[in-house]
Amino acid sequence: MGGSLGLALKARGMVRTVRGVGRRQSSLDKAIEVGAIDVAFLDVKEGAAGADLVVICSPAAHVADALDSLRSVCAPRSIVTDMASTKSRICAHARDTWPKPQRFVGSHPMGGSEKFGPENATPTLFQGCVTMVEAGDHIDAEAREAVCGLWRDIGARVVEMDPQVHDVVAARTSHVPHLMAACVSILAAGELDAHAREVRALIGQGFRDVTRIAESRAETWRDICLTNRDAVLAALNDMLEALSRIRTAVGEGNGDAIETFFDQGRIAREDLIRGPVSRFAGGDASPFEGDQGDVS
Repeated sequence: MGGSLGLALKARGMVRTVRGVGRRQSSLDKAIEVGAIDVAFLDVKEGAAGADLVVICSPAAHVADALDSLRSVCAPRSIVTDMASTKSRICAHARDTWPKPQRFVGSHPMGGSEKFGPENATPTLFQGCVTMVEAGDHIDAEAREAVCGLWRDIGARVVEMDPQVHDVVAARTSHVPHLMAACVSILAAGELDAHAREVRALIGQGFRDVTRIAESRAETWRDICLTNRDAVLAALNDMLEALSRIRTAVGEGNGDAIETFFDQGRIAREDLIRGPVSRFAGGDASPFEGDQGDVS
């Protein structure tokens, strides 16, 4: 993600110099090689000193520590944002520790892919992707507009949102889908020992579509689960209720209930992707009843 941002900024001539800060020199060397950064640092304070804009691309669990390190070295007019997939804890920490009006503005581009590392960076990664930007009166208006402008200028569609609302919604539109992709992969792999040839022969596009994101970096999704634990648990509980309902219908051989379940799923997706279509078939509640967040 960080490498793709560097490439996108440079491709559009939006920056003079891109500095990269990382934990491994080998990754930084690769980022320089592919043109994502111009200079490399292993120390965040050294790399961020005097920068006009700082974007924290660390996994969610490390962003608060990075904010603590940056607070003393950023110039008063510096603007700081991040790209982490969870926002409530990060934004609350900044609100408690950064001077007001706050020039840290949380953000989350809903882009990326299952591939990671600077060798997979691309300048077009953020084109058309929805990017959440933190809303709130405590944020410096100039800094918030600059962060919104950053994402718009590289092709993203910006949605300003409360961090807590973001985390509730993202648990259902991003975090639990990643968990389910891992579950489906593990489920199918359970038959490899007995039927390896048959399992691989029956892997079609549907399986590939559902499980593609299971190849994502485990460290990233570990941190997402831990930093958005309550929302992920609530979403998983609703998912388990839906699975229990279809399990009961299959076990009872109840064809009407099975058809209704799939019809509800179809209509729910149409409502989410293209806007309201119709009520759920049969008048039953959605299998995900209780999710009242705004979906982006």
